[in-house]
Amino acid sequence: MKVYNFKKVQKLPISLDQAWEFISNPANLQVITPDRMNFKILSNLDTSMYPGQIIQYTITPLFGIKIKWVTEITHVIDHSYFVDEQRFGPYAFWHHKHFIKEIEGGVLMEDIIDYKPPLGIIGQLINPLLVRPELEKIFAYRKEKLTSLFGEF
Repeated sequence: MKVYNFKKVQKLPISLDQAWEFISNPANLQVITPDRMNFKILSNLDTSMYPGQIIQYTITPLFGIKIKWVTEITHVIDHSYFVDEQRFGPYAFWHHKHFIKEIEGGVLMEDIIDYKPPLGIIGQLINPLLVRPELEKIFAYRKEKLTSLFGEF
């Protein structure tokens, strides 16, 4: 079983409070996801993030196929980090850590994802051709969107 690691870091010229308020609000995930993915949050938009929270989405990641994705927020340390883990969805395994910390002039945001594509050996073969490049595109869009919302560091 091959589990892959994906990491992205971004600096933003905002306060720790502003960064936490934005990234810990599940509704903002739709804001920073490319429109082409038809990302829709179906549940739990009316409450602050907490450990054990289940959030349901639909997403159209590839070939126009709509998929339901269910994640659980498993860990939350206020103004520091949270973790979401897939319970049902497009991956065989998905564990996403979101860290933020104050630095001079703003914040450092770090995403670390450990994932396993679906379909066993086929998933391993398509990871470098399809899955990993798609993650790169999604996070490039997020970086661009966050920069447009909060400014260049």
